[in-house]
Amino acid sequence: MKTVKISLNSIDKVKTFVNLINRFDAEFDLVSGRYVIDAKSIMGIFSLDISKPIDLNIHNADNLDEIMTELEPYLVEEE
Repeated sequence: MKTVKISLNSIDKVKTFVNLINRFDAEFDLVSGRYVIDAKSIMGIFSLDISKPIDLNIHNADNLDEIMTELEPYLVEEE
């Protein structure tokens, strides 16, 4: 499993993010506080506080390099 911080601070970003990760066969979870939701669920994402960066857990991804390249616009630098 790989965990990265992402920013989904607009409705358009959420829509493009969900369309992007639905193309991959891996499992993705978003973690915000004590909430864990399926990152492929647009309704689930809108139940989170998207004003702050969110942890994205990527599970069992065979093509992790390709996924990380595609996620580049959403990644947040670790502080």
